[in-house]
Amino acid sequence: MDAPARPADFLWGVATSAQQIEGALREDGRGESIWDRFASVPGHIADGSDPTVACDHYHRWREDLDLLRRLGVGAYRFSIAWPRVLPDGRGKINAAGLDFYDALVDALLAAGIRPFATLYHWDLPQALQERGGWSTRDTAASFADYAAVVGRRLGDRVLHWATHNEPWCVATLGHEAGEHAPGHRDPAEALRVGHHLLVSHGWAAQVLRQSAPGAAVGIVLIFSPAYPASDGDADREAARRFDGAFNRWYLEPLLRGRYPEDAVADRVRRGHLPGPELPFVRRGDLQAIASPLDFLGVNYYSRVVVRAGEGGEPVAVPVVPVEERTDMGWEVFPDGLRDLLLRLHREYRPPVLYVTENGMSHTVAPDVAGRVADARRVDYLRAHVAAMREAMAAGVPLGGYFVWSLLDNWEWARGYGQRFGLYHVDYATQRRLPKDSAAWYRDLVAAGPEADAAGPSNRRRFP
Repeated sequence: MDAPARPADFLWGVATSAQQIEGALREDGRGESIWDRFASVPGHIADGSDPTVACDHYHRWREDLDLLRRLGVGAYRFSIAWPRVLPDGRGKINAAGLDFYDALVDALLAAGIRPFATLYHWDLPQALQERGGWSTRDTAASFADYAAVVGRRLGDRVLHWATHNEPWCVATLGHEAGEHAPGHRDPAEALRVGHHLLVSHGWAAQVLRQSAPGAAVGIVLIFSPAYPASDGDADREAARRFDGAFNRWYLEPLLRGRYPEDAVADRVRRGHLPGPELPFVRRGDLQAIASPLDFLGVNYYSRVVVRAGEGGEPVAVPVVPVEERTDMGWEVFPDGLRDLLLRLHREYRPPVLYVTENGMSHTVAPDVAGRVADARRVDYLRAHVAAMREAMAAGVPLGGYFVWSLLDNWEWARGYGQRFGLYHVDYATQRRLPKDSAAWYRDLVAAGPEADAAGPSNRRRFP
């Protein structure tokens, strides 16, 4: 077993994304995003809502910065809205958009909070979608140009950059399942989109390293470890198939410079590819994709347990009753985070890992005194932090942990019905209230990474 990893500068943080909290969609020159357009179509969003206001963070960011100070976190992961910076996706720069992020970065640094910027958290400018979106290589080139614009403005102060957040969601949920913007249902297009996202990562990483010398550049992937429902060969094979499509399809090009052969064969068998040669891969693509990462961001919420369905295809099996799952319907399984971090370290060896998102949707209304007693979220976070520490003790080079999310927010196709925040948001008044989980996390941050793995007790509330 490797020696225990104890980064001296371990970071406790929280995360958000622009489309989910900023609002102000039609202010100060911001262009339309694909999610603005998607949400405008009846039936796309579960509660019929849209992100026009969301958490009004664009106007209330100073108030939200104070929430960060009260938590005592050392880092804040946020995303930059591409259409706020380049309303048409390329060409003319919107000065007001860059000024907003410039002021946010300066204020974070003045507060002693390290900015972790994500360039793309799903809000593609609609103007680029109308030219083909991520299904075209031109969008990958436009993304690199966008990275250059932002890097030139913020690269002297932002020292941690993620190019993309969860390309699987963009490609599969947005272009194969039709559940996310732009709402397409074409498996072949989804594979092409995924590749262009990875290519754009490689190109943008090169640009960022030029405009922000010394900065750490990485990417954030969503992982869902696959466990077979039984020890039978068919269920083990189903777990391998799920792992190949969900986890390794993005991981292996980034860290091994190739798509996994078994997962390619699975796609051929399903008719999503004409053969083992990937028609969308051009000379130099895989080299660009596999340019060395400075860190890998790990988003983890739950595992999946699968059995073999028709044709051996993986079928998710619920293993706990509905009342024991999160409001999103996901099993609470902290051991999956430990297992995942150990696997990534032992099999792929990224230089540094960050848990860039971890949290649960759990709706609890404020009581008459304004207390939000979200005990289940406290239990969820405590258990996952303990699992993370077990991975660190086994040698995983973990640099930090970010709770999703700072605020309740607009949860994409689920609308406002899912609440992930440490702070409760009354969307009618925009009042923020600290939940019990915020007090628990504040105490954890104050205790530091070497504290008891069980975490602090939840006795002190915010005044």
